[in-house]
Amino acid sequence: MDGGVTVHLPHALTDAAERIAREGGTTLDQFVATAVAEKLSAMKSGAFLAERGGRADQAAFDRFMNRPDGLPPAPEDRWSD
Repeated sequence: MDGGVTVHLPHALTDAAERIAREGGTTLDQFVATAVAEKLSAMKSGAFLAERGGRADQAAFDRFMNRPDGLPPAPEDRWSD
């Protein structure tokens, strides 16, 4: 693929994206490329975290957190009641 893609956006969305790109000192193409990259990254991160969470061993986590030699959390790390 040559990297060229045609996308049809509503005029209001195109106008807003062009304005923000211009204010940021970039082109609309670069703005859209960055937006797509950010969206892909967010979606991949969510899938990665869900997959990792699915492999979690809750019992092992509880044993670790409740170990007798563990220190209590620092005051700034405690949950507020």
